Amino acid sequence: MSTSLQDPAWLDAQYNNRARIPEHPQIFARWAKASREARQALEPLLDLRYGPAEEETLDLFPAPGPRAPVLVFIHGGWWRSLDKSDHSFIAPAFVRRGVTVVVPNYTLCPKASIAEIALQMVRAVAWTARHVEGLGGDPRRIVVAGHSAGGHLAAMLACCRWREVGPDLHERTVQGVLSISGLYDLEPVSRTPFLKADLRLTPQDVLRLSPAGFPAPAVPLAAVVGADESEEFRRQNALIRSAWGPRAVPVCEEIPGRHHLDVLDTLADPAGRLHALALELLGVR
Repeated sequence: MSTSLQDPAWLDAQYNNRARIPEHPQIFARWAKASREARQALEPLLDLRYGPAEEETLDLFPAPGPRAPVLVFIHGGWWRSLDKSDHSFIAPAFVRRGVTVVVPNYTLCPKASIAEIALQMVRAVAWTARHVEGLGGDPRRIVVAGHSAGGHLAAMLACCRWREVGPDLHERTVQGVLSISGLYDLEPVSRTPFLKADLRLTPQDVLRLSPAGFPAPAVPLAAVVGADESEEFRRQNALIRSAWGPRAVPVCEEIPGRHHLDVLDTLADPAGRLHALALELLGVR
């Protein structure tokens, strides 16, 4: 391992996106405003309970037609910050295309471990598969998207053995994954100073929670990162293609002119590259 990869200051510089993006408060405020407007416009079903923990709730934005494909979006924030309510802005462009959108919450670190959060996301998707048909969605057309830490969780879900979760679940409960600025190797993350106290990752955790070390899943994962992101985020993006191969990761791209936060805007934008990739995974033409 190179000296730079062992240097705590270098790791903080690579992974602390709020420090890298001074305008992050304005971006978060813009997302919050757009999310409030989305909830007012779309008549969502809010705070539906999918599991026993206080935080295990989700918001569902139903598409107007029957048997709608379903996009489950998992928010980021280093597993320790942000909320589903900050990300309702993802929904409007998809609902207009006939896609039902589900945005789950999860218990944040350090109250929960990353392993516990991953299991919460399994419960959220299982709940969606079991209940979305009664809400106008198609349980056989579920795609998961996630940003940053949410991209890590989405990649974990691509590898889930769903029949072991419940015999009523299809082995391909998730049909595809869009991972945006995701994290697939948690070893450097476990040593990053500004994260260590909250994430509390042991070497054993790193091994069992790093998707790059898993066998390639049967469902496709599109890996996308902003071209203006740090070297480490761009390395992580390339790593999952290298680890799983082009069959499992048919898309591995860098979006020009986008950093770690505004890359997500291209998911909410009907003309954006991430929006197009999500629709492709959903089978929406």
